[in-house]
Amino acid sequence: MDPLERITLEPGKRAGRPCIRGLRITVYDVLEYLASGMTEAEILADFPDLEPEDIRAVLAFAAVRERRLVSIPPARSS
Repeated sequence: MDPLERITLEPGKRAGRPCIRGLRITVYDVLEYLASGMTEAEILADFPDLEPEDIRAVLAFAAVRERRLVSIPPARSS
């Protein structure tokens, strides 16, 4: 299974933000927990509906999104 298949978009749920498997837990929630220093084990303990594969899907989603960002070269000084 493609990990990105675990990420769902539903207009009426969490304002259309990307969620995990239709749950009300967003990709951004999990990314913020990881960025704050929570371990995968801590996140899974706090959210028993999540599975380890969900966290990998969140990271894969973030990587794809980062790849799609356009980089703008710095302005040249005159």
